[in-house]
Amino acid sequence: MKIVSVLVLAITALGALAILPAQTQGRFSVQLAGEDSKTRKDTAFYCNRLGVKPEQRKHKADLDRMLQSLHQETRELPDGFEFKFPSDAATFQSVSEWAALERQCCPFFDIDLRLERENGPFWLRLTGREGVKPFIRGEFAPWMNR
Repeated sequence: MKIVSVLVLAITALGALAILPAQTQGRFSVQLAGEDSKTRKDTAFYCNRLGVKPEQRKHKADLDRMLQSLHQETRELPDGFEFKFPSDAATFQSVSEWAALERQCCPFFDIDLRLERENGPFWLRLTGREGVKPFIRGEFAPWMNR
């Protein structure tokens, strides 16, 4: 019995080590143990529409339309774009849901949501490796006019 308890404790401890916190540029992120930029395989630049489950596709399309109408400003960045949104809780929730679905069909995006201090603006940042910026410009063309 004592051996079983020790084994369970050891397995639990190893499981806890499977996720390690990593700090980059003053921000904390979660990185799976053993995963780094050298071992990660880059995906091609195309929307994998099958990445979003069939029952989620209508919701994603609704969010796409809603966010296109809600977004207030676009900023061009060296490696992508930032989109400004109202900073209310409902918009933040909608953008968060959209981001979770978007990363399933476009895993090559780096997606950041940023709420600025003192009730400042809310920004969605889409960036990525070299070549992603022209992809964003094409896919998000209707957003670029603001």
